[in-house]
Parts: sequence; structure tokens; C-alpha cells
Amino acid sequence: MAWLNRVKREALQGDSLGANSALPSSLTDLLASIDAESLVLGSSDVIIFQTSGIATFNLTRDRFLINNSLLTLVRAVRRSGTQQEATMELPRGPIGEGTHDLLVRVTPIGSDGMIAILIFDDSEMRRLDAIRKDFVANISHELKTPIGALSILSEAVLGASDDPVAITRFATRMQAEAQRLSGLVQEIIDLSRLQDGDPLKSGEIVDLVLATKEAADQTELSAESRNISVVLSLPDRVEITGNRDQVIMAIHNLIENAINYSPEGTRVAVALRVSDGLAEISVSDQGIGIPESALERIFERFYRVDAARSRATGGTGLGLSIVKHVATNHGGDVSVWSIEGAGSTFTIRFPLSSTDSQPTLNAVEAK
Repeated sequence: MAWLNRVKREALQGDSLGANSALPSSLTDLLASIDAESLVLGSSDVIIFQTSGIATFNLTRDRFLINNSLLTLVRAVRRSGTQQEATMELPRGPIGEGTHDLLVRVTPIGSDGMIAILIFDDSEMRRLDAIRKDFVANISHELKTPIGALSILSEAVLGASDDPVAITRFATRMQAEAQRLSGLVQEIIDLSRLQDGDPLKSGEIVDLVLATKEAADQTELSAESRNISVVLSLPDRVEITGNRDQVIMAIHNLIENAINYSPEGTRVAVALRVSDGLAEISVSDQGIGIPESALERIFERFYRVDAARSRATGGTGLGLSIVKHVATNHGGDVSVWSIEGAGSTFTIRFPLSSTDSQPTLNAVEAK
């Protein structure tokens, strides 16, 4: 085929050749239309075409494959001349539990040593299925509690129609349960937003400094109501790749959690720093702390260390679970250090978009 010979000649011209210019538009359009990421190798294993999503998987560097499992498949195809298929599990980032579950098909093109690689990412489907199962299993019970309380309290109000004091007491309880229900529904909506797509595939550059400031601003009213100071220590600029709204949601949840579980008149410290190619956001409080026995479960969906305290603060047990989902989906992780009576520090980490030196910190205080 004439275009194969042209591709081979152009692939040998050197690294100055654009990655997509070596293939005819009809083939690149076909590859782009397939619901998979793809790349094409020349006879010398130089990448002469790749779709934009390939960068998400960290499989290539300088127009060559660097993943040993994928290289093994390519060699098998070159030896046999037939298509090879395999499943692969890749980490989403340098840290954390998140993975890409991939189905990889490698096939020869023509007779000039060209290789096409198609990569189907099943991790999104598996993630959505897991979220759906957990949601159905847990949410029915969580909704029953405030709805049942509202039903009982409404009956009590009707029965106390001649007692203004009792009506006021029951109405106050109803208002608290309604607020709890509203908070639960909002966090369910937040969870559903985590299903909107892979933040690494459809991600944008996120300035963590601005995101942290916005998250802190969102907690201003709750901090003022408890006379708690939120102190920020931030560099000039730190960038990651991901979904800005999700990142702000996660940081906001950590700050809000620290405020809710801190005594009045205390301080919540929020610090952002860069270390070993990672952005680390730590949120420290002077609160009641977390028992050691609960630390392993603290990020489980609907888990609450102190159910009575959670009812008082309106906690639903979803906030920290959302933080973990956001961190994992961005190729990062979240951890906690805590001593009962001495407060807690939650740290969420994200891979940087590019390695930056640590700028000078600036202290900003907000209430």
C-alpha cells in the first residue's frame, strides 16, 4: 500500500516529524472515532500516531513505549504476525489506590512492520458500577432516619396543637431534621458529580492555591458562627491536572469537617506545599480527635465515629468518603493523623502537572 511506504519513509526522517502527520487523514479519523485510545508504531517501534488520551496512562516517553507489558505484546505480534490481546492494570498516579483497568489489543497493519494498539479503559465502567451498588445498599437506610423523624415529629405537632411550648420544641426538631435531610441530599448530589467522567482524561489545569482559597471562602459562615479562625499558608501557585469543582469540593469538605469538630474559639490551619512531585494540602484542627480504632474506617461511606455528635453537627458520614473518591480519581490519596483530645490533621495529595520549586509561603487569615 502506497501510504504505508510513505509512512515508513517519513517515520525515518527524525523526531521533528509531527506525531500525527505520518498517517493519512482517513486512518487517523477512523482511529479517533473508535471508543478507545490508540497509537500506531512504525517498523522501528517509533510512535507515529497517538490519540490525546494516551498521555493519561503514562505508557510513552519521547515517542517510544516505556511499559514492559505492552512492549512484550508488541514483540509477540511482530513474531507471530497475528493480533494479541491482554488486560492490564495501571496506577492512576504515583500514589494512591486508584487504577486504570485496561483491555489492550495489538495488531499488525499491512506488511511493513506497522503496529496498531487499541486501549479500552474499563475502569470507569467498573467504578460507576461499584458506586451504584454502594449507593443502593446505603442510601435507603440513611434517608429513612430523617424522613421517619419528620413523620413522627409532625404527628407530635398535631397532637400538641394546644401547647405552644411543645409545638415550638417539636418544630425546632423538625427544622434540624430537615436541615440534615437537605445536607444528605446535597452530598448525594456531590457523589453523583464524581460520576461525570474521568478527571484525568477530561481534566484541566487547576491552580490549587485559588482552589484552596475558594474552598475556604465557602466555609466562612460556619467558621464565623463558631468563632473559629481559618488560617491559610499558601505558595504563589501550584498546578495539578483534574476537575476543578471536584478538587474544591474535597478541600471544602476537609475544612468544614475540621470546623464542625473543633471547639469554639479555636483555629483551623490549612497548608499547601510541594514535595517529591506531589501537591500536599493539610487541614489541621484543635478538635476532639479520632479514636485509633476508627482511623481505618474514617473514609468509609456513611461511617461516623460519634453518631450523637454527627447529629448535632448535621454530619452525614459522606464528606470524607467524597474526599477519598476525589483523591483516588485524581491519582492521589488522603490520609489522617489524629490523637484523641489533641486534634486531627487530614492530608490530601495530588500529582503535580509539572515539577515546580516551592515558592515562598504567605499566611492569610480568614474567619
